[in-house]
Amino acid sequence: MKYKQIKTKKIYEEVAEALLESIKSGELEPGDKLDSVQALADSFQVSRSAVREALSALKAMGMVEMKQGEGTYVKRFEPEQISIPLSAALLMKKKDVAELLEVRKILEIGAVSSAAQKRTEDDLGRMQEALEDMKLADGNGELGEKADLAFHLALAGASQNDLLKGLMNHVSSLLIETMRETRKIWLFSKNTTVKRLYEEHEAIYQAVKEKDGQKAEQAMHNHLTNVENVLASYFEETKQADEPAI
Repeated sequence: MKYKQIKTKKIYEEVAEALLESIKSGELEPGDKLDSVQALADSFQVSRSAVREALSALKAMGMVEMKQGEGTYVKRFEPEQISIPLSAALLMKKKDVAELLEVRKILEIGAVSSAAQKRTEDDLGRMQEALEDMKLADGNGELGEKADLAFHLALAGASQNDLLKGLMNHVSSLLIETMRETRKIWLFSKNTTVKRLYEEHEAIYQAVKEKDGQKAEQAMHNHLTNVENVLASYFEETKQADEPAI
């Protein structure tokens, strides 16, 4: 199969979009095995790393699957899958996610300590509502990323610090997209469950409710570290599954 040569600054995005279009058009059908990373790189006249990033984005979207020791295969295309923007999937690069998690730790561990000291009953009500929405989303088979974001924004609001709230709102668009993707990875991970994810948020809530800043910090640290570990496993599996196809 021949692919057009890519000539753009965001090369991996162009590669991902070209492959996605081939899947949507039926040129690549469910079950088809993609060419090796090296062959794709030669066809597109790009680097192998650009191809790997493109495949990682498509995997995050659920468009392809990587089988250990075999290669990359096209999954069955469903129109609703494209409701996840390609730009969001491209945020799932290891470096970008690591930096976002670092920002979250800096902001949210400090925020949760402040929230534990300053929260009001209204703040607790907003956090509780988000927890209930999170549980409801799980019951409906949804990802619950909007409820997740609402919880963390309510927590920032409970700090009573307008600048901190502004910073959290500023990165909220990144958070909502990456939460959607990380929740997909989290929920399909063999070592994690929806119940565990909910319990981690509930532990944060309880610590804030009890006005225990140290306990709240530890609960938030545990939550973000667990997210970090799940993502690290995802990137490692993606790398390992991809290597034999080079």
